[in-house]
Amino acid sequence: MSKAPQLVASYFTLAGDLIPFASDAPARFDLVARADAAARTGFVGIGIETSDLVHNVDRYGYAGIRRILADAGLAYIELEVLTDWFADGDRRAASDANRRLMLQAAQELGVAKIKTIGDAEGGMDFSIVREPWPMPRLAEEYGRLAREAARSGTLITLELVPGTGVSDLATAQALAAGAGEPNAGLLIDIWHLHRSGIAYEDILRLPAGLINAVEVDDAMAQMVGTVFEDTINNRKLPGEGELDVPRFLRCVAETGYEGVYGIEMVSNAHRSLSLEDAAERSFATTMAQFAAANLLSA
Repeated sequence: MSKAPQLVASYFTLAGDLIPFASDAPARFDLVARADAAARTGFVGIGIETSDLVHNVDRYGYAGIRRILADAGLAYIELEVLTDWFADGDRRAASDANRRLMLQAAQELGVAKIKTIGDAEGGMDFSIVREPWPMPRLAEEYGRLAREAARSGTLITLELVPGTGVSDLATAQALAAGAGEPNAGLLIDIWHLHRSGIAYEDILRLPAGLINAVEVDDAMAQMVGTVFEDTINNRKLPGEGELDVPRFLRCVAETGYEGVYGIEMVSNAHRSLSLEDAAERSFATTMAQFAAANLLSA
């Protein structure tokens, strides 16, 4: 790695005592405090979730949010997470409302990327048997979303998530290739790779440039509860679990990826931390893993 990694505090890392998808409540910590804590710690940016975005637009307006980020010295913002972008009926109507919000925010705030996932109807549960959406439809819809995102000046990234409709590399690669848009790529998260049974080295077979987002965290080798319960309650800070984070980081570097690294911490233990501790521990443990991987510049 030719330069020091740029780290981003993904939304839930600094959201405080907030359980993902349990409510429409905004982050427990104010946006001003989150931006300041992230910047003081060394992060280059933060993530914002749709409910939190609505709350902060109502409170500060887009101009106010721009000022908050600029005053803190943060140059990067990402939005999450757009679901059901491929669906129809009521699911698609709700998705389109979030889509319009995210695309407007992308224009107003200079959003770097919008995160999406595959079919998660009924929750992220391996036991649910869903009728798969046809790949031609998925590719067409992902391409349409990417073109709309491009007009708003942002990237689209699809996160491989176990228990959803896109949880393996072959499906994800076919979808992104079918979309055929340069701003449509894949998000690789070490936690999701491990829980999906995907070897880190497998990402080396992906076409160059297809990975346009990476997230880092850690986990115990064995899952506790369902995959959804484990992902929202039991993640570990990088280096504090049993995954080989340095090997993952070396594989990512070998793909030629040069973007930011999101730190996505979601756990009961992390939710109990103060804002300052959440920021400082996330940043320090992640940088220690880059050092262990020999990926820090001299």
